[in-house]
Amino acid sequence: MQRTCALSDSVSRLRYVSGARQAALERLGIRRVRDLLLHIPHRYLDFTRVTKIAYADVGQDATVVAIVDRVSRKATRNRRLQVVEVSVMDDTGVLVATFFRQPWIADQIKAGDVVALSGKVTFAYGFKQMKAPFHEVVGSAGEAGGYARVLPVHPVGEGVTASWMRRIVAAALADVGDVCDWLPAGLVAERGLMTLGRALREAHFPSSTAAAEAARRRLAYDELLCLQIALLTRRGLELDGVEPTVHVTDGPHMAALLAALPFSLTDEQRLAADQILADMAAPHVMNRLLLGDVGTGKTAVAAVALAAVADTGTQAAVMAPTSVLARQYAEKLGPVLDAAHVSWALITGATPSDERALSELACSRGELTVVFGTTALLSEGLEFSALSLVVIDEQHRFGVDQRAALRRKGAGADLLAMTATPIPRTLALSLYGDVSLSRIRRRPRAGAGVTTKVITPDNLDLAWGAVRDAVAAGHQAYIICPLVDDKDDGSSLDDVPEAMRSTSDRLRSAVSTLEDLRASVLPGIACDLLTGRMSAAEKDLAMERFRSGRTKVLVATTVVEVGVDVPNATAMVVLDADRFGLATLHQLRGRVGRGDAAGIVYLSCAAKRDSRARQRLAALEATSDGFELAELDLRLRHEGEVLGYRQSGGVSLEISDLEADADLVELAHADARAIADEDPRLLSPAHRAMAIEARDRFGAYFEELERA
Repeated sequence: MQRTCALSDSVSRLRYVSGARQAALERLGIRRVRDLLLHIPHRYLDFTRVTKIAYADVGQDATVVAIVDRVSRKATRNRRLQVVEVSVMDDTGVLVATFFRQPWIADQIKAGDVVALSGKVTFAYGFKQMKAPFHEVVGSAGEAGGYARVLPVHPVGEGVTASWMRRIVAAALADVGDVCDWLPAGLVAERGLMTLGRALREAHFPSSTAAAEAARRRLAYDELLCLQIALLTRRGLELDGVEPTVHVTDGPHMAALLAALPFSLTDEQRLAADQILADMAAPHVMNRLLLGDVGTGKTAVAAVALAAVADTGTQAAVMAPTSVLARQYAEKLGPVLDAAHVSWALITGATPSDERALSELACSRGELTVVFGTTALLSEGLEFSALSLVVIDEQHRFGVDQRAALRRKGAGADLLAMTATPIPRTLALSLYGDVSLSRIRRRPRAGAGVTTKVITPDNLDLAWGAVRDAVAAGHQAYIICPLVDDKDDGSSLDDVPEAMRSTSDRLRSAVSTLEDLRASVLPGIACDLLTGRMSAAEKDLAMERFRSGRTKVLVATTVVEVGVDVPNATAMVVLDADRFGLATLHQLRGRVGRGDAAGIVYLSCAAKRDSRARQRLAALEATSDGFELAELDLRLRHEGEVLGYRQSGGVSLEISDLEADADLVELAHADARAIADEDPRLLSPAHRAMAIEARDRFGAYFEELERA
C-alpha cells in the first residue's frame, strides 16, 4: 500500500534497507527517508549522447557504452602502483580503459558486462584509450539497449553501490508517493519552480538532462531559502524582548577621535562609518558585516564606532582571532583612544594575572570603555556593566557558540563583524543572510605594491636570493609553510581539495624549514619561528622581535595571515602554495609591500604547468583584486573551503552551487526577507511547514539559543 508524507521515517522502513545496508547509508549521513530523497545524484550519464568507439575523437571527452571483452591486472616496476586494464568493444571498434591504484575494479567488472565509460580519449599501442575514466556497469551482455536514457549516479560509499542506491531510491519514491510541498503554491508559481514531488522524481530519475537541472534548481532554492529563514528566525528569537541601545553619534569623544586620527577618512571609509553609526543610533540592534580587502582601513572605521560607545557612556568589546592581532589592535587604536579620552585595556591569554584582575574589576565597574582581546574575553571572570557594542574580527574563525557567548555579556548589544577575507556577494548572503553589508574596496594608502611569482621547488634559489637581498637592504621577510612540524600529516591544515593539490609527497614544515635556513640557506641571518601551537606569550614575544627588527626572517604558518602589520617586510616565500586557497594566499601576500618599499612574493608549487593548482596560482600573478580572486575561488572550490571554516553550526550546502546559482541566492534572500517582514515568527498556516523545514535543515543555528 502506498504511504504518503513519511519523510521523517527511518530508512530502515524502506524496502532493501536493513542491517549492513542501513549502516552503510548512515555512514553517508542518510538516516531518514527525507535524507535519502535529498541525496541527489552528483552526475548523470546521458545515453542520448553516447558515441561509438570508432567515432570518439582523440583528445576529446566522450561517453561510450560497450561490452567488456577482457579484464586484466598489469604488473609494474613500482609494486605499489597497481594497474587494471579493461578492454571493451562495440560494433565499431575496441577501446582500452586503464585504472590506477584501484585493484578492486577487477572484481567489480566482469567479461560480458555492459559498461559506460566517460573520459578523455587518447591513442596508444594501436588502440583508443581512456585513463581513469568514470565508469558504471549498466547491464549484462544482451542488455545493451535496456538502460535508461539518463542514468543517475549517486554519491555512494562502502557497503552500497551506485546500482543499489538507485534501487533503494526508486523504492522510496514509489512508497512515499507524492510528498507534501512545504513551499506556498503561490511562491512556487511566482518563481517558476517545479513542485517538490516532481522535482524529487526528476532529480533522481530524470526524463532529460534539462529536467534534471530544473529539478536540482528547485531543490537548491529550497536549501537556500531554508538557510535564509533559519538565519532571520534565529535573529528574531535572539532579540526577542531585548531593549536596544540608541547610541549618541555626534558627541565630544567622536569629535576628539576624528581629530586624533593621523589621516582623514576616505569616501568609502566615511560611507561605511556613516552606515554603522546610523545603525547604532537607530532603535534596533545592529547586525552589520564590514568587508574590506587587505589594507583598506577597517580599523579606522571601527574606531569611529568605539567613539560612539564612549559618548553613550556604555562599553565595547573587540575580539580578534589571535593574540598577535588583538595586541596589534590595541597598539594601533590605543593612542587614538587615549587622545579621545576613551579608556581601554587588552586582555589575552598572555596578560599577567594581576594586570588582568585589575582590568576585569575596572570593566565590571564601568571604568573601562573598550576591551580588546581574544577568546579570553569569554571567560566568566570578565563582566561588563553596560556592553552595547561587540566588534568581532574575522568572525568565521570563531564558532557560533563563541560568538553567541560574547554577545550574551551584553543583552541587545550591537554587532559589527569585520573581515579582510574577500567574500563574494553570494557567499556573504548565504553565510550572513541576516546582516547588513558594508564594503571598502580601495586602499587609502596603496603602498609600493607587491609582485607575485609562481615557481617550482627546483627554482627556490631565486626566492632565497630575494630574501637575502631584502635583508641586505635593511628589510625583512616571511617564509610560510603548510605544516608546523614533520609529524603533521597535514589533514587539519588542508583547505584545497585533493584534485587541486600538487603531487609532492613531502610537505614543508615550519620547524624543519627553520633548521634548514639557519644551517645552510640563510646562515648568519636572524631567523625565528611563529606557529599557532606556540603559547600566547611565545607568539607575542616572537612577533615583537620581528616588529622591532631583531628578527630578519620569520618562518611561520598561516597564523600571520590576518592583520599582522610590519611595514618593513618586503619579501615572502610560500612553500607548497597549492595547499592554500586563493583567499588565504591573497591575505598572506598582503603582509608585504605595506610600506614605502615594493614587495615580492614567491609561491612554490610542484604541480605541472597545466594543472588546476597552477592555474589557480597563476590568477594571483595576474590580479591583486581580492574580490575578483574570491569569485574565482568560489568557482573552483566548495564555499566552505573558501573561508576555511569547519566549525559547529557552520553552513553546509549540499545541493546549491553558489557560483552557478547566484540568481537563486538573491531570490531566496529577498523572499526570506519578505516572509520574515510579513510573519516574523512564521506562525501563519502558510508558513508553519516552512518553519519546520528550516529548523530541520539548519537546526544548529537554533541550538545555541536553546543552550543559552
